[in-house]
Amino acid sequence: MQNTLRFLFLFLLTLCSLPAPAQLLNDPASLKHVQQSLDKIYNYEFEEAEVFMHQVQKKYPNHPVSYILDSFVLFWKHLPIKDNPTKSKEYIHKLDQCLEAINKKYGKNSLDPEAVFYTMVARGYMAMMYNYKGEMMNAAGEGKKAYNAFVEGLKLINKNPEFYFTSGMYNYYVEVYPEEHSMVKPLMLFFKSGDKALGLKQIDNATKVGTITRAEANFYISHIYLKYESRPDKAVYYTDRLIDLYPKNPLFLMKNVESLILAAKYEQASKELAMLKKHTQGFYPVAWRTFQGLLHEKHEKDDAAAQREYLLALKTPHDDQYTKEYHAMAYAGLARVASRAGNKGKAKDYYKKCLGKAEYRSLIKEAKAFK
Repeated sequence: MQNTLRFLFLFLLTLCSLPAPAQLLNDPASLKHVQQSLDKIYNYEFEEAEVFMHQVQKKYPNHPVSYILDSFVLFWKHLPIKDNPTKSKEYIHKLDQCLEAINKKYGKNSLDPEAVFYTMVARGYMAMMYNYKGEMMNAAGEGKKAYNAFVEGLKLINKNPEFYFTSGMYNYYVEVYPEEHSMVKPLMLFFKSGDKALGLKQIDNATKVGTITRAEANFYISHIYLKYESRPDKAVYYTDRLIDLYPKNPLFLMKNVESLILAAKYEQASKELAMLKKHTQGFYPVAWRTFQGLLHEKHEKDDAAAQREYLLALKTPHDDQYTKEYHAMAYAGLARVASRAGNKGKAKDYYKKCLGKAEYRSLIKEAKAFK
């Protein structure tokens, strides 16, 4: 039951992106200010973002989008925000204010497209926060409320290019998630069937025509190609675009280095890894230690150096939301090193530990294939 509930709200959260405000779309100047705000937030230029956000707030006082933008600043400025109780509380408060603004502006349970989108986003972000804080019942409750809004949102797919992202995510994840989690298959009877190929095309289209959803589309499609499709070469295309657009965003840099290494683009990865190593706080050290181990192993063919980095990576805390997979990669790396040294028993033990962490299909396949 817990896995079923977890699927319900996590699946819906993945579909949530930033709002596509209908009124603002008829106001090119304000829409531009929203986009500029988002670009600055993604690029960790928070003070500059406030300048553009103020322009939106001035013209549209107490509008739901203002609270969403405020919450987004908190989310990125304190990543991972779940680990900061004070900021987490403030974040939830901003989302509550967004919901209050929706009710005041459109009425309770409004089917206005703008109201539906903001409700979905606010509920989705709240569910994500509760989930990562371990408050499963609160998360499930918010996820269900997000779903109700999302059902209405599906009817608006052809109304706005921003919906290419949400519809693409739906089409892909409604098919792939039951493949990974057999326990939720009975639940899928209540969901409209999807199409993975179509979903990928729609998300790719969102990276080209989306305004507000552009960054999210690039990030999530790269994640799909890494985790499910085992095509890091395709992931690189999107992560390269992210760091071109947002060179100051360390999370995007981290994912780009990962994509480059897994795609065997070692020279470019080495250059960017040097920049990532400047981030010595938070969950970044476990990432760059794992990446350094992979470069030692794959590029330099230095198993001793690779082993040292992998062991250091495993001593470095990871974040379940962003860097858990890097411990799995480190275990797999140690298994390969042990295997080449003729220690099959140790390699099996490492692969077993890898399977306890791994979510990427490529890693799971590698670990299970070892005999």
